[in-house]
Amino acid sequence: MHTSLECIPCFARQTLEAARFVTDDPAVHERILRDVLRSVVEMDLAQSPPVVAQQIHRRLRQLTGVDDPYRAAKDGFNRMALDMLPELSAKVREAADPLAVALHLAIAGNVIDLGVNGGLTEDEARRAVAGAMEEPLHGDVEEFRQAAEVAGDILYLADNAGEIVFDRLLIEQLPTERVTVVVRGGPILNDAVMADAEAAGLCDLVETIDNGSDAPGTVLADCSEDFRRRFASADMIIAKGQGNFESLSDEAANIYFLFKAKCSVIADHVGLPVGTHVATRWQASLPLAGGQHHAGI
Repeated sequence: MHTSLECIPCFARQTLEAARFVTDDPAVHERILRDVLRSVVEMDLAQSPPVVAQQIHRRLRQLTGVDDPYRAAKDGFNRMALDMLPELSAKVREAADPLAVALHLAIAGNVIDLGVNGGLTEDEARRAVAGAMEEPLHGDVEEFRQAAEVAGDILYLADNAGEIVFDRLLIEQLPTERVTVVVRGGPILNDAVMADAEAAGLCDLVETIDNGSDAPGTVLADCSEDFRRRFASADMIIAKGQGNFESLSDEAANIYFLFKAKCSVIADHVGLPVGTHVATRWQASLPLAGGQHHAGI
């Protein structure tokens, strides 16, 4: 998926929000924003948004000297999600269809995306997850269930901190002995790294690895050779979040994308309203009118 012109204001906003996570000095905010905007002029928009964002945030970290500007925010959302986990786990256990409920909750957790909404509060995230079952879901739960039942090797690509705790609800409904969870290889936005997987308790539940990359998605060319081997051999790939969709939607693999459509660019690309919970096996090889593609499940 190429970077849209509509993504540029979003990158500028991300830059300013990240700078404000680091310092309260408006002069520093201005200097960082001007520097990053100059670099955006030279960027290749034929690349996916995660590639452009990776370059911007690498520059931002270089300018601020702060390796992980979102670390405190990530810790806060992890604590919030862990506080909700016992009640939600009981909700899944008591459901007539535990996997369907867990799928809804995991996708609802995708609201914790500070790349899209840097001002998201913990109360807003709580309400979004608590109301997950009221949101429309675009996808076929039965096809997802059947794919997971027969897959010998499931690669679960995590997205954000906090969200990764809610992913645990869905992962527990899968054959955990066949699941490998993948996090980012380095800090980027509020995306989950190994410390967040450990906080969520996933390292004690399933095999957990990182992809070797600090892109806010899965940019295969930037990932480690070991991860690329695992990706190529997986029977089923579950990719959480918009960044993974943006970077992998053109890949010819058995990928089930799970995300909340949080911006008009993504919503228009998949042909669904903003806010929709999406669970789709994207068919990159079947173009529709307007350059869109057929969504599978």
